[in-house]
Amino acid sequence: TIAGRYCFSPAQLWCTIDNRVTRVAWLNRSTILYAGNDKWCLDPRVVLLSNTQTQYSIEIQNVDVYDEGPYTCSVQTDNHPKTSRVHLIVQVSPKIVEISSDISINEGNNISLTCIATGRPEPTVTWRHISPKAVGFVSEDEYLEIQGITREQSGDYECSASNDVAAPVVRRVKVTVNYPPYISEAKGTGVPVGQKGTLQCEASAVPSAEFQWYKDDKRLIEGKKGVKVENRPFLSKLIFFNVSEHDYGNYTCVASNKLGHTNASIMLFELNEPTSSTLLQEVKTTALTPWKGPGAVSEVSNGTSRRAGCIWLLPLLVLHLLLKF
Repeated sequence: TIAGRYCFSPAQLWCTIDNRVTRVAWLNRSTILYAGNDKWCLDPRVVLLSNTQTQYSIEIQNVDVYDEGPYTCSVQTDNHPKTSRVHLIVQVSPKIVEISSDISINEGNNISLTCIATGRPEPTVTWRHISPKAVGFVSEDEYLEIQGITREQSGDYECSASNDVAAPVVRRVKVTVNYPPYISEAKGTGVPVGQKGTLQCEASAVPSAEFQWYKDDKRLIEGKKGVKVENRPFLSKLIFFNVSEHDYGNYTCVASNKLGHTNASIMLFELNEPTSSTLLQEVKTTALTPWKGPGAVSEVSNGTSRRAGCIWLLPLLVLHLLLKF
């Protein structure tokens, strides 16, 4: 009986023999590896494991794919020689030997990603987009082609190679999609005189946008007295520490990068801050001014309308007194 196995390293081959066997040897194709206890090959990786009355076995250490193939156990008995053959299949875990580098590309262009893997059996290669919006695999091939790439398709792409021999091998490629700025939020604001005011401008872009502020076609320079510009990668703030009448008006936020630019108008307007005396005056005015609806008589200089107003109010006063008593 002869046996072998699928293996990485080492590989063990053995013959089951009995007391009728007088001579025994292991061969690889036509090359003698061992004859009895004598080693015939020069490969140091091949060693004798056992030579007993019941078993004759050898071991091949650090197995290589070139070791795959037929091995023969040849035995000699008193009657005649006998041979048994086993085919050694060498399995190799997957290995990614070539993969695309990280790439930066403008929106709308085409890209091609490559992931080459080796192994035995031949590994299966898949591509997956690492994104919360991505679902499943985007390619079950060594090559991933994307036509007219969009900004939503930016991010990491994961190549996985597997052949069930060992755990899958995973590598990632980062894809950066460049696109011109677009302003996502720009709202005007009202501020009373003497108070602090802030105009905000938010813009999305890759590479990040650079911001500039204008008023009446005149660019606002950082460091202007009473005004400060704070820029972040996707947000710019125009801060007024003490708003004056001169500050009110229309401002333009410009966001730009190497692919283009965009702008938005933002209004800083005066917001009247109500006071207690103003509120009291409004209450008094409301109480003393008669309602002027459709058909009401407008006021004239001879006092006729005032007399008409009094006559009109008299029935209401009488009704009020009756209800009270």
